[in-house]
Amino acid sequence: MKNRLLIELDNLRRGVNRSIINPLVPELSMESLTPLLTMVAQARAEYVQAVLNLADQQQGQAPSVEQIDALKSKRVVFEELVSAVNALETVIQREYMDVKTTRSASKTRAEDPS
Repeated sequence: MKNRLLIELDNLRRGVNRSIINPLVPELSMESLTPLLTMVAQARAEYVQAVLNLADQQQGQAPSVEQIDALKSKRVVFEELVSAVNALETVIQREYMDVKTTRSASKTRAEDPS
């Protein structure tokens, strides 16, 4: 009985989320995700570069509050973008929106001999 309720809850959650999210977000493809992933990689690189530059600049001395604030702002940007990508991944995994596949139907049939 409990398992059936959980299955029904999951189906309801999927339906509600899909009805709200899918109309608002354009169909995703690998091409549409590339700028997003590039942005996250850039934010990661800037954060790592900032901490390495800070360590080099300080040569073992404690950084100032202003330097930490500057570093923190880069971390906040990076972490927010990572959270957004994780949310998008969840949306895709749970089928709350349509996605374009990169493999054509003919390729799929040719690769699957069954």
